[in-house]
Amino acid sequence: MASKVLDLLYWRDLGTTGLVFTGLVMGLACLFQLSAITVLSNLGLGIMAFTLPVRFLYKASTLVRLSDGSHPFQSYLDEDRTLTDEDTVRMAEQIVLLIATAVTEIKRLFFIDSIMDSVKFVVFLYLLTYVGVQANGLTLVMTGVICAFSLPLLYKLQQGRIDKIVKAIKKLVDKITEIVDLVVSLAKPSPAQAPSPTPTPKNKQKTK
Repeated sequence: MASKVLDLLYWRDLGTTGLVFTGLVMGLACLFQLSAITVLSNLGLGIMAFTLPVRFLYKASTLVRLSDGSHPFQSYLDEDRTLTDEDTVRMAEQIVLLIATAVTEIKRLFFIDSIMDSVKFVVFLYLLTYVGVQANGLTLVMTGVICAFSLPLLYKLQQGRIDKIVKAIKKLVDKITEIVDLVVSLAKPSPAQAPSPTPTPKNKQKTK
């Protein structure tokens, strides 16, 4: 499954990737004007408007003995897309693991397990407030789809330049992180030193 997704994102099969990309963009564009129920129902009607006449045409040609009676979509019907018990269990385990990891990470960020990570999370949430004012969720989804299909191809064509830019940005972020960690460590109060034990006076020996 992952290899098929990568094949789509890296445009290894131009026909399939172009069809999937165009369909996703057109479907999301329709959702700007119509509801999801309307888009899905019309999409289903469009598919049926093609498959049903073709099936009737093949059936009619069989009745007049112009064809051998083969089903026009038999290859699609023969494809086995059912999940085995092992696949179902593995997918369920992955979903549960992702949910548990997300809950643990959110809890760690909200309850300040790491000051630096929580500060980054606050900045991210603050930026999201501005993004929410300028765009809605559907716009972000369409932008994400376009980026998912364009950025891997751009990276493939300009890999050397992009790697240099990423290294420079990473060095800058590391320096800023070091400075912030230094400021945080200096702002922390130094632990109170434990008082040194007072020496016990020795008893003088009595001389006879």
